[in-house]
Amino acid sequence: MKTMRDSTPSPRRPGACWLALLLALAGARVGAQAPQPAAPLPPAVQQALRQAQIPEQALGVWLQAVEGGPPRLAWQADKAFNPASLLKLVTGLAALEQLGPAWTWQTPVWMQGRFQPESGRLAGDLVIKGVGDPKLVRERLWLLLQRLRGLGLREIEGDIVLDGSAFAPWPSSPADFDGEPWRPGNATPEALLLNHKALLFGFRPDPARGIAHISVDPPLPGLPQSVPLASGPCNDWRGGLRLLWQEGQPLRFAGSYPTSCGELNWPLADPEPASYNARLLRAQWQELGGSLRGQVRAGTAPADSPPLFSFASPPLAEVLRDLLKHSANLGSEMLLLSLARERPATLEGAREQLRRWLVQRLGEDEEVWLENGSGLSRQSRLKPRQLGLLLRQAWTSPQMPEFVAALPIAGQDGTLTRGGALRYGPAYGRAHLKTGSLRDVTALAGYVHADSGRRYVMVAVLQHPRAAAGRPSLDALLQWAVQDREASQ
Repeated sequence: MKTMRDSTPSPRRPGACWLALLLALAGARVGAQAPQPAAPLPPAVQQALRQAQIPEQALGVWLQAVEGGPPRLAWQADKAFNPASLLKLVTGLAALEQLGPAWTWQTPVWMQGRFQPESGRLAGDLVIKGVGDPKLVRERLWLLLQRLRGLGLREIEGDIVLDGSAFAPWPSSPADFDGEPWRPGNATPEALLLNHKALLFGFRPDPARGIAHISVDPPLPGLPQSVPLASGPCNDWRGGLRLLWQEGQPLRFAGSYPTSCGELNWPLADPEPASYNARLLRAQWQELGGSLRGQVRAGTAPADSPPLFSFASPPLAEVLRDLLKHSANLGSEMLLLSLARERPATLEGAREQLRRWLVQRLGEDEEVWLENGSGLSRQSRLKPRQLGLLLRQAWTSPQMPEFVAALPIAGQDGTLTRGGALRYGPAYGRAHLKTGSLRDVTALAGYVHADSGRRYVMVAVLQHPRAAAGRPSLDALLQWAVQDREASQ
């Protein structure tokens, strides 16, 4: 422990007396401003870290009552960590504040040419302009097309023209982050993104025929319909299917599927993203009884005429629940671009706008680097204390109810479902927390309702090559945070 040297003046050196006194006063001032020594981590957290062979220095924690005051626990809270998907909290809160919970994306639709209601024929083009709606999934695309059928449109003699000019091309490819472009979350954002350009494969064993039937949603042409069955346990069943995924080529499976797995699903990105919108639109239009003589192609929406109608997305508060509870990377990037004031929106401009918003909230700009809006990054950096301050501000904001409701509930839904009450113990159902996970990061941040009735802001980030093995340490921290009777006395 550091001690201050005796500054008693010497009777033989009066000049040294004043120098010693000034140094003593300066030392006292520095000592008063220095942070207090960090409280040790709870024993259960220490034990979990030891079992995972992870040093305590790899963890950062900020735990503070929502009304403020001294933190209950601050451990390396001013060390910059990679926040992983905790960054979605920043993007989501900025969107709620700047757009409002009831805000909607409005996708405009035009008929260009002569429309004959009596025959249902359009002698011209149908134009759809993308505005960044992250919820134009298959079901909602069906509603948009059904609205056209309700207006009497049956036959399009020209083309279906898609305008995606609201967003500039994304500067990276789906394979850049982890070399796995088949993951749906690695797809790149577009202003007109239909069904996330994803496919959901379902596998159903048929032992009598020795195959597993494959269903695909959406049911686009040219996809595999079955694979051979295999014996053995249902362990690495995805690896056993031997996915053949190459961009621009039809997707194939070269392996087999274990009978013991029963029915399972596997979401995958479409390997032919450039033609996905065209294939999906044509297929769904035909399902509704419509016909298209021309092509589905890229083009430009009219700038001098109002649209026939605009198709509204669900309100932002509802969209945000999907994004945060399920940690949707692609939707979060589309939300980030939707916040940009420039058109076409660029990642660089949207990212800088979000950074300025965050700095304004924090009152500081050191160690704040945001690479994107989802946290799918190796470079983004935030401090646990900074994120804790932002969460405290969110608690007192008008958007608090919608923001908290968008977070996963411990053991009950979203990315916190796994393990249920057995995993979360006293914290089951009593914490709203966003998760973060990369190969070297695991994290939690949000709000905890403790035994005393108090609510706390909790931020915990573990950054280490063995971070996945350290998840029990965050579970132990959460359970300790809930049990605050002794701390509140």
